Amino acid sequence: MALYELFSHPAERGYRAGLCSKAALFLLLAAALTYIPPLLVAYRSHGFWLKRSSYEEQPTVRFQHQVLLVALLGPEHGGFLAWSTFPAFNRLQGDHLRVPLVSSREEDRNQDGKMDMLHLKLELPLQPTEHVLGVQLILTFSYQLHRMSTFVMQSMAFLQSSFAVPGSQLYVNGDLRLQQKQPLGYSGLDVRYNVSVINGTSPFAYDYDLTHIVAAYQERNVTTVLNDANPIWLVGRAAEAPFVINAVIRYPVEVISYQPGFWEMVKFAWVQYVSILLIFLWVFKRIKIFVFQNQVVTTIPVTAMPPGEVYKEHLS
Repeated sequence: MALYELFSHPAERGYRAGLCSKAALFLLLAAALTYIPPLLVAYRSHGFWLKRSSYEEQPTVRFQHQVLLVALLGPEHGGFLAWSTFPAFNRLQGDHLRVPLVSSREEDRNQDGKMDMLHLKLELPLQPTEHVLGVQLILTFSYQLHRMSTFVMQSMAFLQSSFAVPGSQLYVNGDLRLQQKQPLGYSGLDVRYNVSVINGTSPFAYDYDLTHIVAAYQERNVTTVLNDANPIWLVGRAAEAPFVINAVIRYPVEVISYQPGFWEMVKFAWVQYVSILLIFLWVFKRIKIFVFQNQVVTTIPVTAMPPGEVYKEHLS
């Protein structure tokens, strides 16, 4: 009758030696060379600790209905006209004050509860002999992020355009983009920039100077800027017509840079370490098998068998 192998299992062989023997010293050295070098390789290859990560989020942006406008005129008409939503600023302008008609609306196109864009129209009345050659405009916004840390700030969009020929209308269509000089936190509440961009209660002209406002704003580590505005300057204004600013400002999805937490850093580092460690484990296992099988270090081999086989051997 033909015989077939129905079941098999490996027989383990042990190697015995004293704790102060060369074999024990070899195993200690092999363990050190197995687990420590992968850590050094992963660390020296850069990026072992995840210092910065990123995610996408649609910010919660709302227009605060705060406007500061400076319209540049020819020198024969006094140089400029100005107006803002801050009464203290308007009192400082004297004969340069000109109140425009302002209308705005925000739109939530995808109905997700977050506004997607701002439509702003500003009509500045002019005398028939007055001509606008340039515009400086500041709009302020409330800007919030919630997915990781709760980040709240008051930001602005600054628009500046000037042309050689008088205009009748300025059309702007751009994105309010987030700019970061440093990553945000991964958790907690961050309100360090939740302060007004313009000190609207100040009676001093210095606090409304555009160079001062922009310089103080740029000192922040997190700001917003009006990108890809593509201003279009239209000419041919009728004698009694106002100068018009039409602006469409979008609130796009942002890629937010943040400082990872401890467990995220450990998870990222662990994956790199283990991927290298597996190679070292395989290599040193083969080295240890060779050393002990060939008695490079002196040990006593012991074959381990299942209990049933040991019992049968004694019976025989």
